[in-house]
Amino acid sequence: MRSFQQMQSFEHTPPEARTLLSRPIRELGLRVEGSTLERYVQQLYAELEGRGLSRFRPGVYLSDEWACPDREPVIGVPFYLADPKLQALERAVNDLEDEREILMYLRHEAGHAFNYAYMLYESKEWLDLFGPFDRPYLDDYTPVPFSRKYVRHIAGWYAQKHPDEDFAETFAVWLTPDSDWRRRYAGWPALKKLQYVERIARELATLPPRKAPEVAVRELPVEEMGATLEQFYKEHEQDEGAALSDLLPDAELEDIFVRKGEDLRPASAFLLEHRKTIVDKITYWTGVRRSLVRKLVEIVGKRARELELSVERKRETQVLIEVVAFATTLAMNYLTRGRFAER
Repeated sequence: MRSFQQMQSFEHTPPEARTLLSRPIRELGLRVEGSTLERYVQQLYAELEGRGLSRFRPGVYLSDEWACPDREPVIGVPFYLADPKLQALERAVNDLEDEREILMYLRHEAGHAFNYAYMLYESKEWLDLFGPFDRPYLDDYTPVPFSRKYVRHIAGWYAQKHPDEDFAETFAVWLTPDSDWRRRYAGWPALKKLQYVERIARELATLPPRKAPEVAVRELPVEEMGATLEQFYKEHEQDEGAALSDLLPDAELEDIFVRKGEDLRPASAFLLEHRKTIVDKITYWTGVRRSLVRKLVEIVGKRARELELSVERKRETQVLIEVVAFATTLAMNYLTRGRFAER
């Protein structure tokens, strides 16, 4: 059975979107071609061309998540981005990517695909710069905030997760128009990695990939996704209950919100309006996984509703700053101690 939170999310989606829940995903007729997603893919290709990579065009296909299958020069993109009704579902259940985020993810995955297409990970220079390609992946890793050995691109200190991610993030920064990476990373050890990408891209600009996208193996393409939409969301819902079992002392919330005042607004409604922005920024600056930060904000909102706490409209800006500082402190506790608060 779905969690209460997920059921509530489905109930607040448009009726025409909810009618799709019982349908197998592979029967929805989803395609990149002709969808709103296609223009982002074409923009990616234009950026690659603009950087001189005339022979590198990673295939893009619909799948269950953002991904580049291991050592395969193709890019998997979440299927829900290909249809407005599915975007409405995703927006209700999770937080839908905006245009900026879609392009950031495409550039990142293109970095993986470039690495795999030309098998850069086999070279000694790549290994010396980025580290062992076969190092195990860890879902939970402890980054060093503000380390100058790594670039910053997508949320969190993601380049520190794995050498392959380090390269993908470096490639994405190099590819991004107007990133001004030479100035931004001047004096950083990370600059050497960016210069490597610049040089190797120039050397390979007119050479065909060693592994062509046409022969790449796609991992879970949308045509093979037999689960219904409802089953998909149930299976992909992350249980963050254990990590959040020690939350939340009411006193902290009562310090931030009020019960009496002029021109009040429910704190839960205030948090819902600003949820995506709060989650985006905390994830970006702390590196704590997005699903956990989102659940943290949801729990704060739920408890504020139970306590009948409110926000004075004239103080909304100040309260938003307090909420972000409060939640960021909790997230850093989790990052350094493995829990949000002392039991």
